[in-house]
Amino acid sequence: MAAAPLTIELIGELKREVADDLTHRARRLGCRYADLRLEVVESQFAWAENGSCKQSGRDDALALGIRVIAGDSIAAPGYYGQSLGAADRARLGRVIRDGLARAHARALANARGKSASLAAFPDLTAALWDTRLAPVPAGRDTVPAVYDVDPRSVPLADIVALANEVGSALRAMTSVTYSSVGALTQISRELFVGTEGAVIDQTFALTQGTCYVVAQEGPVSQELFDCMGHQRGWEVLTRGVEDPPGSPLLSFPDFRTFATDLAKDAVALTRATPAPTTDDGVAVVLDPHFTALLAHEIIGHPTELDRALKMETGYAGRSWLLRSLDDTQIGKQVASPLLTAFSDPSLPGFGHYRYDHEGVPGRRVVHIDRGVFRGFMNSRQTAAIQGGEPNGHCKATDPSLVPLIRMSNTVFAPGDRDPRDIIQEVDHGYYLVGHKTPSIAESRENFRISAMKVYEIWRGELGQLFRDGGIMADSRAFLMQVDAVGSDFRLIPIPNCGKGQPMQTKRVGNGGPTLRSRAILTGGAA
Repeated sequence: MAAAPLTIELIGELKREVADDLTHRARRLGCRYADLRLEVVESQFAWAENGSCKQSGRDDALALGIRVIAGDSIAAPGYYGQSLGAADRARLGRVIRDGLARAHARALANARGKSASLAAFPDLTAALWDTRLAPVPAGRDTVPAVYDVDPRSVPLADIVALANEVGSALRAMTSVTYSSVGALTQISRELFVGTEGAVIDQTFALTQGTCYVVAQEGPVSQELFDCMGHQRGWEVLTRGVEDPPGSPLLSFPDFRTFATDLAKDAVALTRATPAPTTDDGVAVVLDPHFTALLAHEIIGHPTELDRALKMETGYAGRSWLLRSLDDTQIGKQVASPLLTAFSDPSLPGFGHYRYDHEGVPGRRVVHIDRGVFRGFMNSRQTAAIQGGEPNGHCKATDPSLVPLIRMSNTVFAPGDRDPRDIIQEVDHGYYLVGHKTPSIAESRENFRISAMKVYEIWRGELGQLFRDGGIMADSRAFLMQVDAVGSDFRLIPIPNCGKGQPMQTKRVGNGGPTLRSRAILTGGAA
């Protein structure tokens, strides 16, 4: 007999039982600390290729993660995670008990390894120490999802029909040779409990539309990809997004309009000439969509403190903002006084949440304040290492994976300039619209990012459209040369931020306003 589907109501049924059992059993094992994360996801999706459905379905998932800190002479962490399914519902209590025991055993083995290393190599005393978590209040809260149309209430046939309809509209466009369209709507519920007394119950709705389109005219082909979405219900794709209403930070049309606009850009680019490559820096104006990827790559990732502390060096690089705990850019000028940048989970979109996966309230972290570098996103462990309070930026893709320090909404703050005036002041330069692909140095001290579209600016007016262009610059030099910041702030959903080993892909938000600086324009082959 098939197991009953999982629903998010399971979290409510288990909340009190799980919290009490974790505390009791962790105390019996002698853990210094333990926490548990449990999540149920109910989702529906459809994927159409060239207007024909290739895949669709409903899915439900259950995942579990446990962290323990234990040890006698020295403390260390141990983790246990597992992806589960509906058939595991009946044995979930046993899985949790077994997972706690395994995490505890791993913590003890880790602690013994540390002690043995210190005994064999006394010079490591400065490098190996107790795993400590910076203190936070033990929160008890329930956070509901926000939506107009419950993702669970949408007939799967409607999701398939929308994906097919959008794909068919693209297929009918002249010069469009291929399209892939995806529609997803889901609701998830997360439970975090800890032996310090935290019980955090959060529910999230999420709806996303993705579009990949290829256009070709003669020998020239162009491919573009973009994503729209929000932590709301099915209305995101059918009606579009305006949040907050009236003066939106996050704004999209309905999914069909969004996708056809992207396809129109791809078609126009097949008729454009390749962007030139300049020998030296030129004036460049970046629209908010391009600025979003810049914020992601040279502000967001380098200000994740686990990366800066070299915890990712072997497989993902370091940070240009910290060489060591005694040699950082904190308090130093790293950008123009016109520029401020921050990460803020209270903003709307993919990067919004109230508590991270350590039960820490998410709060705004100012990275650059009028050009001066101020600080990093952290976890409880890295906050204890560097000093300071945890700021709620430790997240995992799902509970079966170890939480990492992740961006929430990492953005450049708006200025007070009209973006039209910013362009009109340029005698000769280039306007970059939409981001495509980044190529970033090991410590993110320099970058090359390509744009969807590049326009020449001549005597304050937009001129010729170019394809296959981008910019290249030293990160600090580019930020220091910013001489105009627009008032047109916009948030962009990023559906595929990767980090960690094994790789965790997560949705985050990035954005900012129009920016003007100087960089080398990079072009493509004819």
